[in-house]
Amino acid sequence: MPISATLSSSPITLPSLLPFDPPNTISPRNLSLSGGRQFRTLAVNKPGLLSVLDRAMEEEEYRKARAEVRRKGVDVEGYLIEGLSVGGHETCVLVPSLNSAFDIGRCPARAVHQDFLFITHAHLDHIGGLPMYLATRGLYNLKPATVFVPPCIKEDVEKLLQIHRTMSQVELEVDLIALDVGETYEIRNDLVVRPFRTHHVIPSQGYVIYSVRNKLKKQYAHLKGIQIKKLKLSGVEITDTILYPEVAFTGDTTSDFILEPRNADALRAKLLITEATFLDEENDIKHAREHGHMHLFEIMENAQWFRNKTILLTHFSSRYSIEDIRQAVSKLQPKLSSKVVALTEGFRSEYT
Repeated sequence: MPISATLSSSPITLPSLLPFDPPNTISPRNLSLSGGRQFRTLAVNKPGLLSVLDRAMEEEEYRKARAEVRRKGVDVEGYLIEGLSVGGHETCVLVPSLNSAFDIGRCPARAVHQDFLFITHAHLDHIGGLPMYLATRGLYNLKPATVFVPPCIKEDVEKLLQIHRTMSQVELEVDLIALDVGETYEIRNDLVVRPFRTHHVIPSQGYVIYSVRNKLKKQYAHLKGIQIKKLKLSGVEITDTILYPEVAFTGDTTSDFILEPRNADALRAKLLITEATFLDEENDIKHAREHGHMHLFEIMENAQWFRNKTILLTHFSSRYSIEDIRQAVSKLQPKLSSKVVALTEGFRSEYT
């Protein structure tokens, strides 16, 4: 029998919905007609099929939420990004397709197989895992890693590694390269890297990885294929080498890096990986700047400068939960929120 759309104020008795479900007496104020839970109150007093179905729905929601919490890595702009970045605890962000890792806080196992490591600054939550990274690569008989550091810390890094060699009696093989802001290093024939200036409480720098492409020079654009071929065979240089910024990583920095004129490539890279340590009014912009970090509000204030297709936010304070982070990101301006993704690996959740 269908439920009447008009309900009286006195209790009503519903007929049994199934042979083994006895009638249930309910009050109109407890009767819900919304969505798939309209009969939820029918099963409150006595377990039955409806309560089983209800629990199954809740368990399915919970399972999906748990799966989302446990999800490792994010796919953005054709790159799988792995690793984790928790403010003050550890940062190591991996881009396996580029054979690269940015910072090495506690050396997660997946980082060991990346041949190129880019260190932004010398705080332990960003460099502390370096000896373990090198030692484990040696254990696996991998080739010496290429590790890039700001020039001002190279000597101290060498001292640090020598101490570990002495203590552990293990040879930590590494190609340690001091790469300064504006300098370019070829990773492979189609990739180069160039550091850019960032602003933290100690010396720091970010990195932009560029793809290298050859583009036909404008003066030859009107020529036919056979003419271009003849020019090339005659030894004429017919192409220009163009660097396209693919991935930029800031490490720890204040928002001042955004207004650096020479940092334009970081702000137009296909993917920008940057920090947003603080998200709320309790820990405001002043607090963030005092600690050499960036506030999500500052990303909102400078939205017009970001030409990136995707911005991956990292380094959130450990005081936040996954739900806090997602709620904060959801409040960004529509044009900005559509391209912002949060790396939440390592954060707690109400589903854990």
